[in-house]
This record gives sequence, C-alpha cells and structure tokens, in this order.
Amino acid sequence: MSLHKHRSRMITDGLSRLPLRAFLRATGFDDKSMQKSIVGIVTTQGENTPCSMNLAPQADQARLGVASGGGVPVTFSTISVSDGVSMSHAGMHMSLPSRELIADSVEMVVRGHAYDALVAFGGCDKTLPGLMMALVRLNVPGVFVYGGATLPGELNGKVLNILDAGEVLGDAEKVADKAHLLAIEKACVPTAGACPGQFTANTMGMVAETLGLSLLGSSTMPSVYSEKLAQARQAGERVMEMLEHGGPLPRALVTRASLENACAAVAATGGSTNAALHIPAIAHEAGIVFTLDDVAAVFARTPLLADMRPGGRFFAKDLHHVGGVPVVLKALLTAGFIDGSCLTLSGHTLAAALANVPEPDGEIVRPAARPLSPSGGLVVLKGNLCPEGALIKVAGLQTLAISGPARVFESEEDCMKVVAARAYQAGDILVIRNEGPRGGPGMREMLAVTSRIYGQGMGEKVALLTDGRFSGATRGMCIGYAGPEAALGGPIALLRDGDLISIDAGKGTITVALSAAELAQRHADWQPRSKVLAGVLQKYAAIVGPACKGAVTHAGALEWPYEVTDAS
Repeated sequence: MSLHKHRSRMITDGLSRLPLRAFLRATGFDDKSMQKSIVGIVTTQGENTPCSMNLAPQADQARLGVASGGGVPVTFSTISVSDGVSMSHAGMHMSLPSRELIADSVEMVVRGHAYDALVAFGGCDKTLPGLMMALVRLNVPGVFVYGGATLPGELNGKVLNILDAGEVLGDAEKVADKAHLLAIEKACVPTAGACPGQFTANTMGMVAETLGLSLLGSSTMPSVYSEKLAQARQAGERVMEMLEHGGPLPRALVTRASLENACAAVAATGGSTNAALHIPAIAHEAGIVFTLDDVAAVFARTPLLADMRPGGRFFAKDLHHVGGVPVVLKALLTAGFIDGSCLTLSGHTLAAALANVPEPDGEIVRPAARPLSPSGGLVVLKGNLCPEGALIKVAGLQTLAISGPARVFESEEDCMKVVAARAYQAGDILVIRNEGPRGGPGMREMLAVTSRIYGQGMGEKVALLTDGRFSGATRGMCIGYAGPEAALGGPIALLRDGDLISIDAGKGTITVALSAAELAQRHADWQPRSKVLAGVLQKYAAIVGPACKGAVTHAGALEWPYEVTDAS
C-alpha cells in the first residue's frame, strides 16, 4: 500500500467496504487503483463565463500529473457565478454567496468521498477565494491553479479590455455612435480567460501564489498560452509529491505572516479591493483572526510598485513577460516589506524560492526605492461614518480628498437612475446603502454605476460610498465595504440628504458632520428595512458575518471530523 494513502483507506480497505469498492469499480477502478491515493480534481468549468471555459483541458493535464505520480485522479465540478454577466442587476446578489457555496460543495465531496488530496481549478472572481477557502478548510495536500486571464483586445490600434465596455456608456457622443459601441463590444474580450487587468481574479491569483497555495510564477500567464497546460500537469505532479512527503499542508502555508505577505502583494500592485474581503475569509478557515484592520496596517506600510490597470497602464500578460508575481515579491522582499521565511508550495522558504528571480524591469514593476507611491494602492478609511472601516483604491487617483453633501439612495438601482440621467453635481457624495452582506443580501458590486460615472468624466469630481462592494475594475473616488452596514444599523443607515461628508484618503478618514448625540438620536429612531427572502439568500442573510471579518458563514478552522481507521 502507498505510504501516502490515508483518508481513502476508509473507502477501499476492509471486508465491510466491499459495497463501496463495488461502486468504485463501476467508475473504472481495478485492484491496483484500490491501493493508490485518490486525488480529487475540481474545476468550475462551464460555458457561463469566459473565465472558466479553459479549465477542462488544464484539469486533464493535472490528471496526467497525478497518474504519473502514482495516484488515481477523480474529477468533479462545482459552480461559478459570472461577475461579468451578473453585474448591474439582481443576479449580482448571488456572486459573493457563491464563494461560500463553492467552498461548502468542495468540502462535501472531499469529505464524503475521503479523498487524499485535491487539485482545484478556478477562473472567475469568487471561484478563486472559494476554492482556496476549501483547501484551507480541508487541510489536505492541495494545489490551487488559476486558469489565467484573457488577452486584451484591440480596436483601431487602441488596446481594450472589459472596463472600456462599461466606461464608454458614460460618453454621450460615443453612445450615439452605435457602430462604435458594437465594435467595442466585439473586440474587448477576444479570448477565454478572466479579466486581464489587476482586477479581482488576477489579484486573487497573485494572493494564491504569495500564500503558497499555487506554483510560483503561474498566475499571470494568459489562459490561452499552451504553457498553462504544462503548469496544470506540474500541479498534479506536485500534489503527489506533497502526499508522499506529508506536505506542506495548506494550514502550514496560510499563516499570519503569509497573510500579511499577501496583503503587501495586493497593495504593491494596486489590486482589487475585494482582496480585503477574501484574505480575512481565507484566514478564518485556518482559525486565524485577520480583519480589515490587519489588512489596513499592511496596506499603509507597503509601497505601490506595479503600474497595473485599472489605475495604471499594464495588464497581467505584461507583468508575466517581465517575470510575473515573483518579481513583485522579490522587490518587496529585498526592501524588507514581506517575510521571506514563509513556506511556498515547493516546501522551500519564500526567500529561497525567490533567490534567482530577476530584478524589477523598472517600468511595469519598479524597485521599492523608486515606488509609484510610498503607500499601497488601497487605503482603509475610518471615522464616525465607518467605525469598522471602508475601503478605497487610490492607485491612479489624482484627488485623495473630497467633501460634500450626501445624496442618499436605498439601492444600486435608485442611484443608477440618477447617474444615467446625469442628475447629480460635482462635489456630491453619492451614498448607496442596504447593499451589504446581510442587507443586500450578497454585497453586490457597483461596477456599472462607477463605470458610468467615470465615463461621464466625473470619476474624481464626486465620491460614491456604499456598504456594498466594487469590482476590481472600479476606478475613481469610490469607497466601499462601509461598516457596520446599513442593515445592522451602522451610521450609513442614519444618513440623510444634505449631511456633510468628508473623505480624506491621505489621512485615512471618513466622517460625517454630525455629533455623537445626533447620531444616537437617529439610531434610536431608526427601523431596519424589511425584505422578504427565500432560498439561498434567506439562508445566507441569516448567518453571514460582517465585511470587516470577511463576510464568512461558519465558525472557522474546522478539523477532519473523525479519526481515520482501517475498516474491518
């Protein structure tokens, strides 16, 4: 029997397991297979989003890697909800809850079938953290593989991406040119893969590398490059080596130090604000309390080094061609901004793994001595309006402070009507509430609203504040994740039209010009909005936690529920 066959003994060993083995034989197992490790290979493959359409061929290569290492690969799938397709309508309520469903469904299959290890393939935004959460929750030898980003498009010599398709709708002159709109629609996403900028998918792919859950150098490679297939095969081979040698297991990789490293990587690349939601959720699976405050501390001390879209000029493929995520990590390590003692998937320390990585190219990635800005591309704001914090991406912003009267909206749709009609003014603070994890439910992204504002040339002339989320593609004076959320009676629930709000990303503050007594009186008069729910959103709203702790839905750090013993 293989030395690394562990959990699956409960399925294959002993007289009482005869019926179980019969089922396995019906799937193609033979006598030799029964003696080998069983490795689950899960994908979010589907035709609902270009992000996931490339995962099946990669998973096939992982099968080869597992088989060459002496294991039995068994494929299964889980869901994905496309942020691109669910954006700007009620479908976006399902996006963040899908992260929990992905993690839960993978846990169910791996525990239910007693698999010895796992290789997980994700592509669209919530699939990446969902699968990483499952790996850490299960704590079996595992590898996460990001399917990769699409190539950017091109139209009349101009490079395009999906963000252009949203922002063009804010330009009245271009909207009138229907042929031009159609040309952008057809050109901006030319291949399978996730969004090509440093949006949520690429950000979380980088987080996976930094945490040690993925192979170093893997996440920035475009989805359509054939080398992605080789990477997938290497992932299968690596998981078998981990089984043979006992690790490193996910919870040995996900530590407070590696979580801080991941936050530093996000800040250094101007990554998605969603990372501040997903990194605490991954930490939660390891039993580590890691909140928005912890994220904020790292963001504040980390310089912005990579000139990545949406705030900068370059795409993931450009970063890949100068060395990928390891170049960013090497620059951070050299300057003392990350901990090189953390383990990587190879079992080596991060410092050892980065020893031969090239220096920054100086344009796409700058050395820490010559940063784009001295602090990271993301800032957590606090004050009497957001005691638990709110988050803004400052990478690329020219304006860091704004004050103005509140324009309060009870939903994204209400605000969109005003924005589409341009019925707002420079200096307004547009407030969208009741879109938090519980109040939404599901904490919708506001990319359609923010893109329209930016396309209208008002991206830094007004601010948008919400207890919902923003896409990683969002840019402008946009503040999300306001906590406590309105559904919990946070100060955002107490705002009225005309209240004076002051935001200063340079100082990290967000305040409303109301006394503590006035806020207390308004809270005493406040009544929560009633919303009739059913199905998955009813369950989600009943148990989801606050955004500052990752919007998680269980107690965390779950261990394997029973001892593995040989059956008689």
